[in-house]
Amino acid sequence: MKVPFLDLKAHHAPLIDKFDRAIREVIESSAFAGGPFVERFEEEFAAYCGSEYAIGVGNGTDALWLTLLALGIGPGDEVITVPNTFFATVEAITYCRAQPVFVDVDENTFTMDPAELEKRLTARTKAIIPVHLFGQPADMDTILEFARAHGLFVIEDAAQAHGAEYKGRKAGTLGDAGCFSFYPGKNLGAFGEAGAIVTNDAELREKIQVLRDHGQARKYYHTLLGWNCRMDGIQAAILSIKLGHLEEANRLRRERALQYKQAFAGIEGVATPFEADYARHVYHVYAIRVQERDEVRPFLEEKGIGCGVHYPIPIHLQEACRSLGYAEGSFPVAENLAEEFLSLPMFPELTEEQTEYVARCVNEVVGVEALV
Repeated sequence: MKVPFLDLKAHHAPLIDKFDRAIREVIESSAFAGGPFVERFEEEFAAYCGSEYAIGVGNGTDALWLTLLALGIGPGDEVITVPNTFFATVEAITYCRAQPVFVDVDENTFTMDPAELEKRLTARTKAIIPVHLFGQPADMDTILEFARAHGLFVIEDAAQAHGAEYKGRKAGTLGDAGCFSFYPGKNLGAFGEAGAIVTNDAELREKIQVLRDHGQARKYYHTLLGWNCRMDGIQAAILSIKLGHLEEANRLRRERALQYKQAFAGIEGVATPFEADYARHVYHVYAIRVQERDEVRPFLEEKGIGCGVHYPIPIHLQEACRSLGYAEGSFPVAENLAEEFLSLPMFPELTEEQTEYVARCVNEVVGVEALV
């Protein structure tokens, strides 16, 4: 049996006619960069998240970068985040000429450990970026309490958490702003690059809108030094269609996650994802923890099972971040997770039979490894 890691063809097939009509509408209106399709999606996504505003941008990295800029983060400032995330989280900080500062993560949730924040706080700390990794929200109440006590901004990296919830509230709506990526493989994915920021702050929204469009409040009148970070009309039109199916897609992801969990129950050597009692996990990635991950993965691939590793090298150990001065052992939890994570197939169209086959093959190889 072949089980792909991700099957976008199966995901898109039922909606092809709607996509065709939407793309034709954009072509006929010539609203390719910004415009009414983006505005419509912004209204829809803000309503879905339960936020006052959404601002469409070119990608998730733009979302983080522009939010930091709009909040005044700049040279000499420090922003606390985690080392087990996609590199864009740190890129956005460094492109503001600020300094990323890392804290370790909770071993169960894989998200920011709030108990570590006090250790990294300095007079230069201006913001915290918790990452809702793999679709599970971070412990936001504790993080927000710390931030309020010290006058810090909180920017949620919700790039993997479309529709995830923290105590009944959508991820991205708890801090000063939430940043989303709509990269094609995400729970809500475009047909290319796109992203968005959600916020309840009207002033922040207006500043980001100016920054994303070359710093112009109106055409040819530039009030700020901005950049070209607009969302494309075609991407917005596609996202409007797919947004209507997000809740059902997340429900199916949760079903398959439960099936995996039950299949691995009691199997020594396989640690399944933990769902915090405050969370509604949406399983953008289903990452188990196994010893000898690099031996298990090729066995599964030989069985026709697509796998991934998120992320094999924590950011503080990346060559590009050597100047930050961290060494191996700086963040032991994140480093251990990087050695053990194995991401299994997870997408809404994954069948019960495919899930059962994946679980059976994992149990087979982990059982063999355990005997060696």
